[in-house]
Amino acid sequence: MTDWVKKALTKTTRQKAVAEVTEPDIKLIYGVKLALALIFSLTALEAIHLLVLGRWNSEIFSAITALTGTVTGIFISQRA
Repeated sequence: MTDWVKKALTKTTRQKAVAEVTEPDIKLIYGVKLALALIFSLTALEAIHLLVLGRWNSEIFSAITALTGTVTGIFISQRA
C-alpha cells in the first residue's frame, strides 16, 4: 500500500484470530489530501506574507489552525 493517507486511515480489528480490515471511503481520502494540500499552501502564503509585508496575518493563521484541527480530528476518530 503506497498511499500513506489510505494506510493511516485504514482500520484493522482482530476478533478470534481473524483480522478484519476496513478501508476508508475514497471521498475521505481525497478530502484529507485536499486539506493537507491547503495546509501546506496556506503555510507558504503566510511565510510569503511575512517576508513581503513583514506582518502576521491572523486570518491565514486561523484557517491553518482550523484545517489542522479538522485533519487531526479525522485521524483520531478514524483510528478509534
